[in-house]
Amino acid sequence: MRIGISGTHGTGKTTLAETLCEHLPGHVTAEEPYYLLEEEGYEFDFPPSPADYRALLARSLRCLSDPLPLPGIVFDRTPLDYLAYLVATGVNAEREADARAIQSALASLDLLVLTVITPETEQTLPTPEMPQLRARMNDALLDLVYANPLDAWGEVPVLELDVPLDNRLPAVLTALGQPRPTKES
Repeated sequence: MRIGISGTHGTGKTTLAETLCEHLPGHVTAEEPYYLLEEEGYEFDFPPSPADYRALLARSLRCLSDPLPLPGIVFDRTPLDYLAYLVATGVNAEREADARAIQSALASLDLLVLTVITPETEQTLPTPEMPQLRARMNDALLDLVYANPLDAWGEVPVLELDVPLDNRLPAVLTALGQPRPTKES
């Protein structure tokens, strides 16, 4: 299975991706586009600029489009993340995005999982940097997914995780038709 996890920074995407891989035999997490670009010598601004988000969007599209010989992979970020960050910085999504490329990349997913800001994430998870950008991106991501202005994610099932953190793994496993974890796992 190919699972994409999208959400603003500080909402538990990486933890969820790692936990999913522990419960789904043969699954691995894909390297985040940010780290791939860094390894390739790309230097990011701080805070990231629209050019940085464009580079991340392009790299993310390549990651999802590359044929992988793995039986299962969990993407800790999808192109939607970087498109939402662009929108959060004032860029128009419809002018910015290649809807066909995004549609093709996302069509490779069996499930798109959204980790959103909740009262629990705000109280439990570490305080993230750039809180205003974080909130704007969260809102932009939800608007993009549900309004679907690019008509780009079509038939990909979407699971919004606005449940308690302890219920995220069971919710995703249920959406995938997998057995729920037991207390021992």
